[in-house]
Amino acid sequence: MTLTTRLRTKHQRERAKQLVDRAPEDWVCVLREETRNDRQNRAMWGYIKQLREALPDTMGRFSPEDCKFQFLHALGAEMRFLPELDGAGMFPVGYRSSTLTRDQFSALLEIIAAYAAKHGVELQESPEGAGSA
Repeated sequence: MTLTTRLRTKHQRERAKQLVDRAPEDWVCVLREETRNDRQNRAMWGYIKQLREALPDTMGRFSPEDCKFQFLHALGAEMRFLPELDGAGMFPVGYRSSTLTRDQFSALLEIIAAYAAKHGVELQESPEGAGSA
């Protein structure tokens, strides 16, 4: 079982303290920065969709997920490769945008926007992030 409490209000902090006090022996308590929010995630996929449409000869050659990996690499995310089961090639592992903090995800969106600007693509912002790429 996993319990998550955001520490925004005094009541939420009290609830977290109660959970720690009631936790069975040998349980683990982890505190971390909040990860990216849904709005940021929708914006990323919307930006990638726009870039793939505007730049078919570069970004359009790759799947939306592969485009995301390119931007995560530009952010400095850890990159590892494992061999394919048949040994014919390698594939990347370890890229998960869902584990980025809000600040890290904001930096990722800035990298995407800078790439768009460098290539003359004017990204349209919307709360929905233009949907899934």
